[in-house]
Amino acid sequence: MVTASQVKELREKTGAGMMDCKKVLTEADGDMEKAIELLRERGIAKAAKKSDRVAAEGLVGSYISEDGKVGAIAEVNAETDFVAENAEFKQFVNDVVKQVALNNPADVEALLEEKFIANPEKTVKEALINKIATIGENITIRRFVRYEGPVATYIHNGKIGVLLSTDKEDKDLMNDICLHIASSAPKFVSRAEIPQSEIDEETRIEMGKEDLLKKPENIRAKIVEGRVNKLMAERCFLEQPFVKDPSQTISQLIEGKLTIKAFTRYELGEGLEKRQDNFAEEVMAQVKG
Repeated sequence: MVTASQVKELREKTGAGMMDCKKVLTEADGDMEKAIELLRERGIAKAAKKSDRVAAEGLVGSYISEDGKVGAIAEVNAETDFVAENAEFKQFVNDVVKQVALNNPADVEALLEEKFIANPEKTVKEALINKIATIGENITIRRFVRYEGPVATYIHNGKIGVLLSTDKEDKDLMNDICLHIASSAPKFVSRAEIPQSEIDEETRIEMGKEDLLKKPENIRAKIVEGRVNKLMAERCFLEQPFVKDPSQTISQLIEGKLTIKAFTRYELGEGLEKRQDNFAEEVMAQVKG
């Protein structure tokens, strides 16, 4: 019988997860060296040691079903931008986003536990671990979203991705809208979606700006209101000037044609700490090693 202390020891030696350690120890009848070998064969020990390395590069990918009724977008991160050109990594991203569209997992954790559509003998997590082992970098499935109804997508060089859901299908118009979202980066569909806290924060910032401090309170309030309204308009999709024809807003562009149900825009690595390479330290570490 495998004990908790054995699992703890194996975790400390390999960095592998608790369940993986327990599984291989059971298979190895408690033999520590054999268990370590099993982890190495499966790439788990190697993958676990990479799991604390910064992964902020990678690809944003999307998938639309043949009938255009279901779509998904996902961000899969790796450590370097070179991996984005790796055919094996590209295929993994494509398979992951297709699985999201077809299976509709609740979140990343649920996705990782599913059988992988590209290889049903493995879970998505096991396939991910194998990719980390073979490609040699930490890889993470960071986030995804899935929409139903008429959907459209736009991917720009694997670094910016858009998924759009509407009430009616108009492929050309939907493609133009996706392009606009990628370019203009709206945060909200309409004013109704803007949290009051965001409006209050921008108002506070504008009220404190030096060019307004000497103005009378009532005049300053009107100027701030105008500035905040302008900022909110820039963040609202329906109020933005259409990127292909700035003489009309998105609201005017789509009037009577379709309604925007939802959209998501992913920018690769946004909000993540970027890896900082220090080649001098790297060379020194190799020399010392």
